[in-house]
Order: sequence, then structure tokens, then C-alpha cells
Amino acid sequence: MSDSGTELLPLPVDASCVELHCLDGGSFIAAASKIHAGASDDTFRMYNWAFCIKDIQTGRQVMWDLGLSGRTENYTPWVQKYMLLQTEAVGPRISICEQLAKRNVRGNEIDSVLFSHAHWDHCRPIDTEFPAACAFFGPGTAEHCSPGHLASEDAEETVEWDGRYFDSMRKTQNWKEFSGPWVRFGAFEKAMDFFGNGSFWIIQAPGHMPGNLCAVAHVRDNQRIFDGLEQFAVWETPDGCSASLQADIPGAKDTIRRIRLMEKELGCHVAFAHDTEWMKKGLNQTLMVMLDSDMKRATKERLPFQDVV
Repeated sequence: MSDSGTELLPLPVDASCVELHCLDGGSFIAAASKIHAGASDDTFRMYNWAFCIKDIQTGRQVMWDLGLSGRTENYTPWVQKYMLLQTEAVGPRISICEQLAKRNVRGNEIDSVLFSHAHWDHCRPIDTEFPAACAFFGPGTAEHCSPGHLASEDAEETVEWDGRYFDSMRKTQNWKEFSGPWVRFGAFEKAMDFFGNGSFWIIQAPGHMPGNLCAVAHVRDNQRIFDGLEQFAVWETPDGCSASLQADIPGAKDTIRRIRLMEKELGCHVAFAHDTEWMKKGLNQTLMVMLDSDMKRATKERLPFQDVV
């Protein structure tokens, strides 16, 4: 039992391991006040990361999130109209598939694309880049996002969610929701052993939006890397309503609390979505191993100056 009253389960010590690679997923301009509570309205370049995960025992290779794309057709009309120009969104200089090829991974070798959640800067159609893969979302995603933008002409420019996934009649993508089995893991109540050997755990992480997930990867030397939520803020819209990037603020606070317990009490290494600080500091060798030479060079030559990676 931790000081917070949350029961902590010890992490398995005999689990298999994964190889983990952090890829450039593009970037966009964000306002600090929309991300961090009490921050100024200054804007900054927010980076997206995608992760390639290879299970050492089985050889299976999967992706965790895809980041942004350089092809506008990968976005819904709502995203194209309200987000791309407004945020100056750009895809990576080198496409995800080209980055994978540098690591001797072909797109058709990826059997699953695991989305932390369904927002446009993490999720997009997979059939062209990863033709053999099935996409996965967290429980509750379909109920929240269906039927998506294809349902009617009016929905084309008013609905954020992608009907190519969430319209049961018009979908073009192969996908499922995770169905478990869900067990307790560390500080969390619902986790799923994805490969079945303890190397990679999918965790239900409420708060950011319905179906939001985080993950724990067991890498060599018995270290574990945590990937998941960004911090959050609350602001008032022009019509006087309260708004936040988190759909469930109490749930988001509790998820972050549990992640911090995993870091403090169980020795997990945390890499939050969009975060660059660990890269720029370069002190955490467990995390830095995820970066190839090009990405390490970008942490010194581009990230400090908010340049496109």
C-alpha cells in the first residue's frame, strides 16, 4: 500500500522484453495555456511521437500511435478546416514508414497499430501504410466517436471523429476495441498483457477522452517505460463555458497520480505524450536508448529551437 492509499502490486520480474523505438510523428503549434494549468498564452511547437515495439520472444512488431501525416486526405474535413491551418500542423520530415525502414522494419510486418486515443494528432487510417495490421482502441471509444464524419453531408465539417473507423456502414479500416482480460497492474485497476508474456501492458487511463490508454513496456535490464497522458489545463470559451483537453478532469488527475506512483514507487521511467524534456536533457539512458542517431541529433539541433524535427 502506498502513502496515497492506493494498493501497489509489484511488477513481474520474469517477464519477457521488448525493443522500443521512438519515431518522429510531426508537430504543431499549441498554446501553453491550453496544456498546463496557470501557464501563459505563449505558443510553442508541440511534438508528436510514435513508437515501434518489437516483442523479443515472439518477434511480433506493433505501433503505438502514428502522430501526424503529411497527407491532408488522412484527416477528416473537420480537422482540415479547424485544426491543420490553425495549428500549423506538419508531418515528420521522414515518413513513419521510411523511419521504420531505417530500422529494417517494413510496413507489412506491423501486425497491430495501438492507438492511445482517437484524437487527430495520434490516430489516422492505417490501410495504406500498414496493410496487414489491425488497429486497436480502448474500451468506450466506439460509443463516444460513432458514427463519425461520413454519416451525413452536414457531419463532414462538424464532426471530428473519423467515420472510416467509427461508421459501421461505411468504415474502411480494420479495427477492434481491446476486450481484455483486464487485471490489476502496479497502481492501475485495468491492464492487459498484450503479448501474453509480460513484456508490454495496455492500461486503461481515464480522463483525456473515453477509451484513453497508456502502456508499460518492459525493456532490457528490468526497466519499464511508461507512455500516456499529457498534463492539462482548464479555460473559459468566448461563450462563457468551461473547456479542457481532458474530458474527465477528476479521472485525468487520478490517472496522473497513479502514473507518478508507478514512477516513484515501482521505478518506471515516464515518457508523457508530446513531452520533449527528457530528450533535451538526455540524462535518462533508459529512455534515450529509444532514439536513433538522427533523433538524438534533433534533440540538440532542432528541439531546443522549436524547429520541425
